[in-house]
Amino acid sequence: MTLRHLARKPVLAVAAAAVLAAGGTAALLLPQTLSAQTPVVPVAPSVRGLPDFTDLVDLVGPSVVNIRTLERATARAEPGSGADEQMLEFFRRFGIPVPPGATPRGPRPDRGPSEEAQPRGVGSGFILSADGLIMTNAHVVDGADELIVTLPDKREFKATVVGADKRTDVAVVKIDATGLSAVKIGDVNRLRVGEWVMAIGSPFGLENTVTAGIVSAKKRDTGDFLPFIQTDVAINPGNSGGPLINMRGEVVGINSQIYSRSGGFQGISFAIPIDEAVRVSDQIRTSGRVTRGRIGVQIDQVSKEVAESIGLGQPKGALVRGVEPNSPAAKAGVEPGDIILKFDGKEIDKSVDLPRLVGNTKPGNKSSMTVFRRGSQRDLSVTVAELEPEQAQVRAAAPEAPKPQAAGAAKALGLTLADLSAAQKKELGLKGGVRVAAAEGPAARAGLREGDVIVAIANADTPDVKELEAALNRLDKARPVNVLFRRGEWAQYAVIRPGR
Repeated sequence: MTLRHLARKPVLAVAAAAVLAAGGTAALLLPQTLSAQTPVVPVAPSVRGLPDFTDLVDLVGPSVVNIRTLERATARAEPGSGADEQMLEFFRRFGIPVPPGATPRGPRPDRGPSEEAQPRGVGSGFILSADGLIMTNAHVVDGADELIVTLPDKREFKATVVGADKRTDVAVVKIDATGLSAVKIGDVNRLRVGEWVMAIGSPFGLENTVTAGIVSAKKRDTGDFLPFIQTDVAINPGNSGGPLINMRGEVVGINSQIYSRSGGFQGISFAIPIDEAVRVSDQIRTSGRVTRGRIGVQIDQVSKEVAESIGLGQPKGALVRGVEPNSPAAKAGVEPGDIILKFDGKEIDKSVDLPRLVGNTKPGNKSSMTVFRRGSQRDLSVTVAELEPEQAQVRAAAPEAPKPQAAGAAKALGLTLADLSAAQKKELGLKGGVRVAAAEGPAARAGLREGDVIVAIANADTPDVKELEAALNRLDKARPVNVLFRRGEWAQYAVIRPGR
């Protein structure tokens, strides 16, 4: 039993029992500063002092390596030109503008054309197996002609890249060595916000540098396929690829990114969860590449306003803004405007959850989906395809200019509408819809504009202007109305609030 448990109710219960045994009432023995209605504040566990990381350093330090990258320069370098490559790589990685006048620390002699390998950057890594497999970041090894791995005992080895995955920023390299000290992989699910963690790496080339901090947050959404671990551990250029270690000496992440406006550490660091990294590295080691699933949808987050207006209640799921022609989703019957609530039985809380679940699904697998459409849920079955390195963008042709109509309930909302021709429906991949010829007043304030195609209003399909008017006439004219519309190839919701 913890101190918190001992601090609540038992003491008062003993006092009350004593009084009742004497024929009195429990309230008589309560201290004057307490009453029966006064809540008892739980006592936090006592702090035993700051953690000592020395044993962790001794345990994990021998498994952390320095990685230097080299590239072969063939062009003539101008004297004094260029910037410190290590810092430039950092600026490129995090999208930070290169400071004016960023130059090397010393003059660079004009060597003329050369085929010799020149220093390019520095990073970190950690040993996965005793026979020389090392994990690091993909951006550390990207574009390098040579890799030099330095062990803590100062031995150096040339390394080869087994494989790298840019989407997750994970890479595996190999050195010709045996009997190495491998790290122990931890369980990210046991990692708690607020617990101490430690990093070892080579910031600015300073090998075997140890920093520590706490887990600030988990499942930070900074990428399509990874929910990052956020920490306040000091991470700087050169730490990339190094391990994030818990107090049990287990690796729980790979230090990969920082948030910074100055180019240096500002208290926010991000690490790739080790379970995701291991899953990727296993595929790299087995086949040399990573395969991911895809279903062919473009998605967006569901806002609270939209969720309430369409009867979904809570803002959850992934809003389908577009469906690729002939994609698995299209064949499964997914439509723009659908909200995907579940994939293979797993809840979609936020839109970013969907690509991670689909990406982790083996291509060819037949998966179930639950979608919300027009006020009700329905189950679909989709056969997952393989995600290619780059997906072609399909653009819908702009529809022809229609004959506009401005009358009735639609006009009161500021809408001038027109029916779609059969050819336009075919080009847009729609069974029906109404084109917005002009949007004013309430419709314009809701974000609608000329060229949008309304496909549903108040959870009712709008195959033509007549049906749209009929749907509006059934509604309370004073209440907001939700509109599902297409803009180009993308679908989205708007909520029109009638003018007062």
